[in-house]
Amino acid sequence: MVLTQYNYLFALGVIFAALDAWNIGANDVANSWATSVASRSLTLAQAMLGASIFEFAGAVGVGARVADTIRTKIVSPDHYEDQPAVLMLGMVCAIMGSSIWLTIATKVGMPVSTTHSLLGGVVGMGIASIGANKVTWVAPASAVGTAKVNTGVVSVFLAWIIAPGLSAGFASIIFLSTKYGVMLRKDPVKKAFALIPVYFGLTAILLAMLLIWKGGSYEVNLSEGGIAGAIIGTGFAWALLVAIFFMPWLWRVVVVEDWQLRWWHICYGPLLLRRPEPTAPPADFKSPIRDFYEGHLTREELDAKRAANRTDDVEAGMSATATATDKEAAITNSTLASSSSSQNSSERQTYTHKSLVGPKPEGLPWYSGAMLFWYFKFAVFHGVDQDVVSAQKKKDKFSGDLEDAHARATRFDNKAEFMYSFLQVMTAATASFTHGANDISNAVGPFATIYEIWKTGAIPSKAPVPTWILVFGGSALVIGLWTYGYNIMRNLGNKLTLNSPSRGFSMELGSAITVIVATRLKLPVSTTQCITGAIVGVGLCNGDWRALNWRMIAWIYGGWIVTLPATGLISGILMGIILNAPRW
Repeated sequence: MVLTQYNYLFALGVIFAALDAWNIGANDVANSWATSVASRSLTLAQAMLGASIFEFAGAVGVGARVADTIRTKIVSPDHYEDQPAVLMLGMVCAIMGSSIWLTIATKVGMPVSTTHSLLGGVVGMGIASIGANKVTWVAPASAVGTAKVNTGVVSVFLAWIIAPGLSAGFASIIFLSTKYGVMLRKDPVKKAFALIPVYFGLTAILLAMLLIWKGGSYEVNLSEGGIAGAIIGTGFAWALLVAIFFMPWLWRVVVVEDWQLRWWHICYGPLLLRRPEPTAPPADFKSPIRDFYEGHLTREELDAKRAANRTDDVEAGMSATATATDKEAAITNSTLASSSSSQNSSERQTYTHKSLVGPKPEGLPWYSGAMLFWYFKFAVFHGVDQDVVSAQKKKDKFSGDLEDAHARATRFDNKAEFMYSFLQVMTAATASFTHGANDISNAVGPFATIYEIWKTGAIPSKAPVPTWILVFGGSALVIGLWTYGYNIMRNLGNKLTLNSPSRGFSMELGSAITVIVATRLKLPVSTTQCITGAIVGVGLCNGDWRALNWRMIAWIYGGWIVTLPATGLISGILMGIILNAPRW
């Protein structure tokens, strides 16, 4: 039976589930793509388009986990068996607490855990409705296996250590193998040709693990040996396809510098190796191999710049009677120091943002065709028409001395970095698909419970989330990403440490490995924690410990700690007020 008397609760559930999913898109999705944008492997618009596709595919295709996965780990539904409507109210309060806190955090630019935000909401409503003693704080003594670490509120605190620690370890191993196996070798481009198909195969293996282990609305009827064979076979087949078709194209572009090749020539595979030597490119030809360190000064360039600034200060403080010889002597050292690197420095600071929206037409009425078209472009593209790369270099109270941190990182060959940019796109897509599959349940899981109780009047059994709810949550997630995802991207990427394709690829792959391992262990880790840990791991291998912006890392870590009590308080206060409100 439909609990029509609680239509208002169902309506509130719809509104705040949409807001929660919107915030997941605006706050959490940046984790998968911020490093790709920061390293200039992708533009913000390209990253947003890719994230929209893979997040939605992961949410709808693989997000059909049981609706009570999170709820039953913290508050058992058995406590509400006689009053299902109270559980329905509790889920509404939990999702309200989660969405309200996430909105605040997203606005102030704090990347927080959307998983732990919902867990905090469930804890708060549980304490207010059944008491703190009935909330599952730690796993019971009867728990076995992974249930010991993935049951109860203590799993959240464990995730603060496990998720960043594992990600940092995996990302460091990947980056160090890349750094010393490819980037610092005598001919890094040729060394990259040997390793890149291997990494493509490894990424395919991770995606196959997610699809088989996590599952969706399909069943995988294979033995343990069959599953292992399917996973390894998928990785080997993908690596073989990359080696046969993609690597010859990449050889022609990077080594031969065949400027006439286009992306669709990849399908020619080995036949590309028989192409004649390319003619000289036209004068206006722009190489696809960009300067991935553009705008980031080396140690020598930064020292010269700051020496020149100090000299300017000294010159400004000289008395009006000082001679020209005195002033010339004061600036000689900085001039000599900067002369050898001034050309590189000027080249690296020529990054310009190309606007999709363009300037607003002037002197036209609002109803004119040109003005209406501009308003349309602004509404659709404002969220992706942001200069995130430049924003990541702007100083604020959490940025610290970013120029100095970036200058401490080693610069690698741009051609080798270009080759890793393709890997970075694939690892970002994999991480994004994984995130959509994992985190959409934060919004639609509680909403599915609300819907089932409203529809049947009973505690829902373990059943897959209806597809229409997954589509609803996935759509709200994509809208959140498209409209406001840029705000969190500003605080990730280069604002933590210098990014480049080889570094970003290591960060994203390390984070994806951690999320998939956590999925297998059923541990509620956050993608925010995973990517932050991966960034710290790579940053520590980037140069020295000062290559990281520890002030921003502390700000992010503080957000993780505040999230659970903040959402718990909001949810618990709402639940307590409603349950104890006067009635007549």
